[in-house]
Amino acid sequence: MQFFLMMLLTNLQNMKKQERFDKIISYFLEHKPIAETELHYENPFQLIMAVVLSAQCTDKRVNIVTQDLFRDFPTPQKLAETDFDNLFPYIRSISYPNNKTKHLIGLAQMLLSDFDGKVPEKIEDLVKLPGVGRKTANVIASVVYNQPAMAVDTHVFRVSRRLGLTTNAKTPLVAEQQLVKYIPDEYIATAHHWLILHGRYTCLARSPKCTQCGLQEWCKQFQSGKVE
Repeated sequence: MQFFLMMLLTNLQNMKKQERFDKIISYFLEHKPIAETELHYENPFQLIMAVVLSAQCTDKRVNIVTQDLFRDFPTPQKLAETDFDNLFPYIRSISYPNNKTKHLIGLAQMLLSDFDGKVPEKIEDLVKLPGVGRKTANVIASVVYNQPAMAVDTHVFRVSRRLGLTTNAKTPLVAEQQLVKYIPDEYIATAHHWLILHGRYTCLARSPKCTQCGLQEWCKQFQSGKVE
């Protein structure tokens, strides 16, 4: 009897969570049907460079820096041929410029040596590249190759927790697994951008704009009255 009650409670919780997901997805489909990365790029190679640079840095700053970077290093071949001293001045204003300079050169060299100069499609291949973690790999897989991959950055992690889409997720990977469980495949790539943009402009880390948010009715944090 106790087991049956536990199963019933679990099913009810799952139904409530799925309903929350459905309502939030419906809201975004109506109010933000088109959601895309704010990084500027023209091809997969440019995007992977931009995403590597964007770690703990604003897209606005990255877009400023990549104007000259993309012009002078348009291909993996060009980037692989340069050295640290030549590349560093281009990205000195980016966070962690030393590491990212090394990562970009190593990334270009590995693209040439292991992937015929092309940005790979598979996440397991992408994470082999210097400077590319799971978040960056998921961005490339979803944006470039339209795969149902959920990249979890600080915005996605925070917003999904506040909304109640994730529960007790201590790491981005756990948050990712919980999100893709309830989001239909056809919306996963777009949902990544929905959550990022919502966190960037409305659900701010400090002083979230709850009075301007259309998700109050389904936001677990707002309903609790304890908005962080």
